Amino acid sequence: MIGLLFKIVVVLVVGVLSYNYFFGSEEEKAQSSKVFGQVKDVAVSVGDLAKSEKAKFDAGKYDAAMDKLSSAYKVAREGAQDLDAGLLKRIGELEQRKEALSEEVSSIAEDEQTAPKTPSTEADAAARQARKEQLHREMEQLIGDSNALLKQAPSK
Repeated sequence: MIGLLFKIVVVLVVGVLSYNYFFGSEEEKAQSSKVFGQVKDVAVSVGDLAKSEKAKFDAGKYDAAMDKLSSAYKVAREGAQDLDAGLLKRIGELEQRKEALSEEVSSIAEDEQTAPKTPSTEADAAARQARKEQLHREMEQLIGDSNALLKQAPSK
């Protein structure tokens, strides 16, 4: 319902701006032109942000997080050895999730390196980008789950 309402509002705003741009007074035309310019600036900024995140991803932005998780799991495992078998099991599960994410990140990076830069692979590139975004969300979830588990783990 809210999504439909939002779409209707967007269509109305674009319609009013377009009408004013072509058929409005000089003041309305200037205002519409200014709004369209600002929208263009926002679109360019979003594009720059996406390129920046892609560069960070390619540069190994998540490698440090993976290393920190590994060392945190090791410390938690050592602290939990004598106390809680359930905690050890959860640590093992988190380590498996981390390894699966690491392998998938590596796989995507390899695909990008070997994929030819042709128009026929634009859909593949879009799919890879969507998967990267999903991996980012999964990584954030893994970090959150790890933080919750580490708060439960006894410290040495």
